[in-house]
Amino acid sequence: MTFNKILSFLLLAISAAVLNGCSSGIPISSNTKYPIEVLYENQPVERPYSEIGVVEITSEDTLTDRQTQDRRMMYRGNDAKTKELLTARLVIKAQKIGADALINVTYKYYTSVKKEGYILSGLAVRYRGE
Repeated sequence: MTFNKILSFLLLAISAAVLNGCSSGIPISSNTKYPIEVLYENQPVERPYSEIGVVEITSEDTLTDRQTQDRRMMYRGNDAKTKELLTARLVIKAQKIGADALINVTYKYYTSVKKEGYILSGLAVRYRGE
């Protein structure tokens, strides 16, 4: 990867972090371009590949007072920009182990009375014949 591609990727990640807001129910899929191919759950893989392994990012946090006021599900979850930033982190993990792509990428959010969390995962693969 060239220096300019790395710089562009980092600027995208920083922009996503700056634009972060609070909402829930936002789908993970977007038109963001990453340095390797990212295929979400149920998207077909059209090239032969070898599996490297599953990569994931997880987090669990205690809910803030703002999130629990009136016992409503307000201000929970990650918005689309945050999910793009998390996907960028997942891509970096996959690149470090030699992946050409991430397939079957899924985002699972969960919440309880006191905590919330997520699991973002995908299968890192190397395309054959490349």
